[in-house]
Amino acid sequence: MMMMKQKLLLLLRYRRKNRVLFLSLLYLSVLSPLLFFSHRLNLLSPLGKDFLEDLYRVAYKTDSLKLNAVEQGAEELEEPNHVVYKVKDSVSTINYNSNQNNDSEESRIAGHRYELLERNVTGFDHDEIRKQGTKQKESSSMAGDKDIHVHSLRMPDDNIKVTNKDSGRKEGKHNQIVNSESHEVRNPKIEEIKDQILRAKTYLNLAPPSGNLRLKELELLMRELEQAVGEATKDSDLSASVLQSMRHMEASLSKAYRIFPNCCAMADKLQAMKHTTEQQVRSQRIQATFLAQLAGRTTPKGLHCLSMRLTAEYFAMRPEQRKLPNENKIYNPELYHYAVFTDNVLACAVVVNSTVSTAKEPEKLVFHVVTNSHNLPGISMWFLLNPPDKATVHIQSIDNYGWFSKYNTLEKPNSSDPIYTSELNHLRFYLPDIFPTLNKIMLFDHDVVVQQDLSELWTADMNGNVIGAVGTCKEGEAPFHRMDMFINISDPLLGERFDVNACTWAFGMNLFDLQQWRMHNLTSLYHKYLQMNIGIQPLGWLTFYNKTTLLDRRWHVQGLGHNSGVDRNEIEHAAVIHYDGIRKPWLDIAMGRYKNYWTKFLKFDQPFMERCNLQP
Repeated sequence: MMMMKQKLLLLLRYRRKNRVLFLSLLYLSVLSPLLFFSHRLNLLSPLGKDFLEDLYRVAYKTDSLKLNAVEQGAEELEEPNHVVYKVKDSVSTINYNSNQNNDSEESRIAGHRYELLERNVTGFDHDEIRKQGTKQKESSSMAGDKDIHVHSLRMPDDNIKVTNKDSGRKEGKHNQIVNSESHEVRNPKIEEIKDQILRAKTYLNLAPPSGNLRLKELELLMRELEQAVGEATKDSDLSASVLQSMRHMEASLSKAYRIFPNCCAMADKLQAMKHTTEQQVRSQRIQATFLAQLAGRTTPKGLHCLSMRLTAEYFAMRPEQRKLPNENKIYNPELYHYAVFTDNVLACAVVVNSTVSTAKEPEKLVFHVVTNSHNLPGISMWFLLNPPDKATVHIQSIDNYGWFSKYNTLEKPNSSDPIYTSELNHLRFYLPDIFPTLNKIMLFDHDVVVQQDLSELWTADMNGNVIGAVGTCKEGEAPFHRMDMFINISDPLLGERFDVNACTWAFGMNLFDLQQWRMHNLTSLYHKYLQMNIGIQPLGWLTFYNKTTLLDRRWHVQGLGHNSGVDRNEIEHAAVIHYDGIRKPWLDIAMGRYKNYWTKFLKFDQPFMERCNLQP
């Protein structure tokens, strides 16, 4: 009996040891893989625990997520008339080819994004990053087959394609793209931040009015990065905490795009937003054009002040003090006569001062300034205070020409256009009537500057033509004009007489043979074409057709009032430069790079200039 009890106790002890051993082995076989796998998951991405929690949530999420931003905001936008949609260089767009959620693929996309971030920002060891990418691919092996194409703002020409098959080859292509970009971008950190901010703004614009915690976090990070990049001009200016903020931003962006799984609805809203933005841009361009035209036609406050002060000073003088010197030279045909039709005191002063300062024989120069009755006192007072050395200035009012009103030149359908309402513009076609005793005269627009002596032009052979001008018909050089660009040559009345390929020319600096003008009676021809309701230049081309001598281009360089690309060397060697266009040198909208050529012929330390706060 005693022996049996001992054997029973030994058997129980043996079984207990076997049970403990079995349970220990079972414990190790179950928990060890879990611990090992958890360690592998920690290397999946730099997102850490927050990303894993979201990963597990997404694995079991339902289809309850909807594109509330599209549903609630689309009705506020106007749909375009026709559908033209192309995904290119915009926000990050996800195209799903499967109906099932693949969280491992999402984690792989996040891994690639962080690989790009680490390469551009920190210069981490590339081999170590590749090892992490290999681990990411191993952890994603349990996901279903699905292709995701990511179009990034930073890489508009190439797509990063992440698939379960041939992933090593795809990653190699991705690494090649990243390396090429790192050489092209001078400040990769700043560029990456700008890319993140742009993507964040897009997601926030698509968000529903109520929003959620993820999007609020995205907005806070976006503001933080905007402040960081706003104060920095290069990567070295960024603080050490910016990298961590960029990581958090990338994580928030990865969460944000999962809020909007309905890509078709997102595309519809983006298309509507694009259409609305294009309408706004068109409206802004129209408004900007109108404001520029308005600024070009408006007299600056300082210039108006100067004109009023000069006018008051003029009428404070006695009549005998208002006479300009050298009146005996006014109609001497042996001298060089220049005409300027203007209502601008400073513009007229620059034309006269620049011509006199560059002339070899200034005593032979006679300037005929024609203006209206409102500006005649101010312009007269200016030249009384600032006589142009030995040259002669003769100032007249257009109101003195009683014969001018009988032609009714301003009765046009487009009467609101300054081209038709300005009497001074049309007065150039009556030069033989204004100066009946002169044989030759040079007409200046008031927005020109003379840089060289012009006496050589007065002896040039015009071959019996009426006008000498610089041509604008050479292809490949600005400005380039053809007759058919401004005139309807298909009109039977014009097609028989004019060649569509005829060379055009520029107003601004023109030498006229008044004897030939009178011989051909061109003023009457001008009256005939005036009924066609076209601009001043086309009227000149028609009136002086086949009566023009083309001058060398160095005599007259144009474009300083509208073209910022005029060659500086060409300007320096030009005899006359012309600020044609709306950006005149006396306006606030003038081109700064050309303004000095005009202002150097004015003395801004004069009392009247200082009182009106006129500065170069």
